[in-house]
Amino acid sequence: MPIARAAKRATVRLGAVALAGSLLAACGGSSDGASDGAGGKVTITVDLFGSFGYKEAGLYAEYEKLHPGVTIKQTDTEDEADYWKSLQTRLAGGGGLADVQGIEVGRIASVTQQQADKFEDLREYGADRLKGEFAAAKWAAATGKNGEVLGLGTDVGPEAMCYRKDLFAKAGLPTDRAEVAGKWSTWEGYLQLGKQYKKKAPAKSAWLDSVGSLFSVMIGQEEERYYDASGKLIWETNPALKKAWDTSVEAAQSGLSAELDQWSPQWNQAFAAGSFATLPCPAWMLGYIKGQAGDAGKGKWDVAALPGGAGNWGGSYLAVPRAAKNKEEAYKLVAWLTAPEQQAKLFRKQGSFPSATDAIAQIADAEDPYFSGAPIGQIFGDAAKAAPVQVLGIHDQNVNQQITNALGEVERKGTAPDKAWENAKKGVANITG
Repeated sequence: MPIARAAKRATVRLGAVALAGSLLAACGGSSDGASDGAGGKVTITVDLFGSFGYKEAGLYAEYEKLHPGVTIKQTDTEDEADYWKSLQTRLAGGGGLADVQGIEVGRIASVTQQQADKFEDLREYGADRLKGEFAAAKWAAATGKNGEVLGLGTDVGPEAMCYRKDLFAKAGLPTDRAEVAGKWSTWEGYLQLGKQYKKKAPAKSAWLDSVGSLFSVMIGQEEERYYDASGKLIWETNPALKKAWDTSVEAAQSGLSAELDQWSPQWNQAFAAGSFATLPCPAWMLGYIKGQAGDAGKGKWDVAALPGGAGNWGGSYLAVPRAAKNKEEAYKLVAWLTAPEQQAKLFRKQGSFPSATDAIAQIADAEDPYFSGAPIGQIFGDAAKAAPVQVLGIHDQNVNQQITNALGEVERKGTAPDKAWENAKKGVANITG
């Protein structure tokens, strides 16, 4: 993800892993070299959103060393919504596409149900042999109506809560992760602890970054969110979604939010400034925090179990457009990046939770010194095992955006919750038509 993923998304970044099977992770890009690497030098460009972490973890450099003549170039759009809009324009025109494009999990149903003709069936390159290495849910989500394999899964987004233990201490709250997790075992407990924090909070520091992130992490705990298994849009009548909405509204009206738009420059700057004490934290967010908070943040952050039980926020896929020039070489890169060894490296360095069973076993005892030695392998591993397999719909990501936009109105403009809910309904209706 991105991290949602979401990285962004990472804006979000499937439903959680049914870890009875294994998944793979991957990323690739376009080529300005000879078609399919037919001799000579080949440039594979990678077009992503958010922070997938391949470059930062040194995986591109390692691949280039193992494959003389191959050069990897990555382009990256911070905001997944901007990335998706641009991708749709390029898919419609057939030009300017990378060899491999990142697809956020909230968009994968759109690819399989509406855009299968725009992407390569990866079975042509041997992807069908990988099916046994993927969890059934992750594999099925990227499978077309006629069995096409339209993408390979990258990370998944098991959820926890990241928090600034130095700010907790200044506000007189406990800092031990087990004690903290006990106090916010429920979302009611999380809000109550936030209200305690507010009373003695350091100057210019709020309890959480935004109520939009609170909503997104809560709805990630549900199997059915916006659509049911039949494909029917159910968000308006979904009691679990209404609870997430009401909790987010309470947080806003209690003044617990820093009122920051995720992925905005102000939000990025807030990591170093200590503008919020807690951050809903899918695994891919760890690498993002490190990148924004920098060396000065090491040891100030910690990770605890999520209030209300396990959930999943994000995860992505890598797909090869039909218009790509270097399909075979790009697929080879994807296959290498998705191997368990590379997934384990990526988690240890960037926090992207692996989807390959062998990789998950390798990182079970992982700890992160940046996050005060938090046992991230155990925390996120337990979350991944317990999180629901989510129902995915065509407009998942867009529906989420309309709801979080409406919550932003409550948070920053003081809009009445009922009015904001009606605005969300209008926005979703315009999208889903």
